[in-house]
Amino acid sequence: MNYSFAEWAGILCILLPLAGAALIGLTGLFNEAFRRKEKLIGAIATAAVAIPFLSLLVTFLQYEGGIKATLFSWMTSGTLEVNFTYHLDELSLLMGMIVTGVGALIHIYSIGYMHGDKGFYKFFAYLNLFIFSMNNLILGDNMVVMFLGWEGVGVCSYLLIGFWYEDMAKSVAAQKAFVANRIGDFAMLIAMFLIFTHVGNLNFDSVTAGDYSSNTSYWIALLIFIAATGKSAQIPLFVWLPDAMAGPTPVSALIHAATMVTSGIYLIARMAPIFEMAPGVLMIIGVVAALTAIVAALIAIAQNDIKKVLAYSTVSQLGFMFMALSAGAYTAAIFHVMTHAFFKACLFLGSGSVIHGMEHMHTVEDPQDIRTMGGLRKYMPSTAKTFWISTLAIAGIPLFAGFFSKDEILSSVFFKGSEEAIYYLVWGIGAFTALLTAFYMTRLSYLTFEGKERFPDTKTPHESPSLMTIPLWILAALAVVGGFVGLPYVINHGEAHLLNHWLKEATIETGIFGTEATPGMEWFLIALSSVIAILGVLFARNFYRKHALQGDTLIANRLGGFYEAMKGKFYFDELYQVILIKPFEWLSERFVRRFDEGVIDGAVNGSASIMTLAGDWMRKLQTGIISHYSLLVSLGVVLMLAYLIFG
Repeated sequence: MNYSFAEWAGILCILLPLAGAALIGLTGLFNEAFRRKEKLIGAIATAAVAIPFLSLLVTFLQYEGGIKATLFSWMTSGTLEVNFTYHLDELSLLMGMIVTGVGALIHIYSIGYMHGDKGFYKFFAYLNLFIFSMNNLILGDNMVVMFLGWEGVGVCSYLLIGFWYEDMAKSVAAQKAFVANRIGDFAMLIAMFLIFTHVGNLNFDSVTAGDYSSNTSYWIALLIFIAATGKSAQIPLFVWLPDAMAGPTPVSALIHAATMVTSGIYLIARMAPIFEMAPGVLMIIGVVAALTAIVAALIAIAQNDIKKVLAYSTVSQLGFMFMALSAGAYTAAIFHVMTHAFFKACLFLGSGSVIHGMEHMHTVEDPQDIRTMGGLRKYMPSTAKTFWISTLAIAGIPLFAGFFSKDEILSSVFFKGSEEAIYYLVWGIGAFTALLTAFYMTRLSYLTFEGKERFPDTKTPHESPSLMTIPLWILAALAVVGGFVGLPYVINHGEAHLLNHWLKEATIETGIFGTEATPGMEWFLIALSSVIAILGVLFARNFYRKHALQGDTLIANRLGGFYEAMKGKFYFDELYQVILIKPFEWLSERFVRRFDEGVIDGAVNGSASIMTLAGDWMRKLQTGIISHYSLLVSLGVVLMLAYLIFG
């Protein structure tokens, strides 16, 4: 079959990461010598992601319209026809470039970070498999192929989070992620069944153009949102994401920045027409998103593990993305997905660089505890500079990438308030959360890189190798300039917002670009966002420069029990233990186990016992005496004749 270059770009995004995973995984499994060739393994795995990125980039530069490529027909049942068809349109092309571009940088970084690990080849096989699954999710032209990718990233996250499975805590974290995602996935399946019942197929073109009743669209939208709360870590299913930091740091960057956690945002943007038919669900999304954002931000303030702070920061930023979706600002949500991928990947990889340097001193019990750091800028200048750049970006300091996308989200939510007053409350929570973000991220950066050294002076940390710092600088540069593709709506009525122009054919827009925003009010909101970010950064910097670690004690004394609740993550895990896990364990032990052993096992074992008894009885007929066999044959002949004569 002859494919165009653009069609090949989509196919390469699927086949190359899959081929890389198979080649590395199977060769490493059967060839012990191959496992020691780290540079070769890293080169193969990186090429399997970088080549698809380059092909997508070329397609982007010469893009003329949506393209579909069908590999083969999978199955047909009644009106359901499922083909492995991949669709490159404006939305999937942009997401594909984010996933493969950031993914390639994480692969390069991982070559240095995972050096010497006994599972080096398996790690890169899993990374390639993860990218393959994510590309399936993004590029799939129907919900079945998308769901294969949706489940695939869940499986790969389990493998990667629990990569160091000999540590029981890491294995438990992997199980937690797997179970939490399965809850959301069940809702996704029900939504797919409901859609098929009303549309007759699961192709996205038909799904989004379906004629649904208000009740049907409400339930479909709600079920898809529940599914998204699992993958994209919203209340109540957000608890797995902070524990996902148990995996190697590149895994945290991959999952938390550009891939798995953004899949829920991507899916809702893809199915925007259905959500626009269910404004009640959009309001639910807005409230849940606002609560998720502020709860995660408050928890982040009280954490001392460098990766935990970043993990709760991810949950909070995902809340901002869902706020945008709730306001119909689908472009703003995808915009923040992009900018977040840049600065959060840089932050996580930067934290890995810090941990790498602290571990090699062998003088600190916990190399992830920021209380044992301080003054690292002197020893790790590249890591410190890129970390600070990304901190300013996520804080929303003007002209950094995060400023443009976060301001657009808050403005969209505010203007949505003229239709539904509850959005003013969502905006207020979002604005306060933005202040908290600037505070806790500056706290993290200052206590890590500035001030006095808080580690033993017998050894000092060192800067990471260039394989790890080059990706940091690339991501930091993107965190600086990445926001200029989305200048505020007030500038020439949105004509300067390149991203909105790019996405207008792929998704609908009822947010700030779908309304007549008041210029004066928008300038006020832009100024307010700037002031919030700058005040948050300056206050935190001055506060911790004056008080250092004692600053946390002052905050704890001021907030009292509330600070303890923040430090204890508001006891979500403990609450779930009491109301869900313990009752389920009790029910399983008292009833399910007994039913399984008494009925299920009893039926199986009983059948085996009956067959054993029958065999024992039949065995008695086998005497080995010819006269007995002759008698049985004669008896059989008599019975047959009797049947023929009298039957």
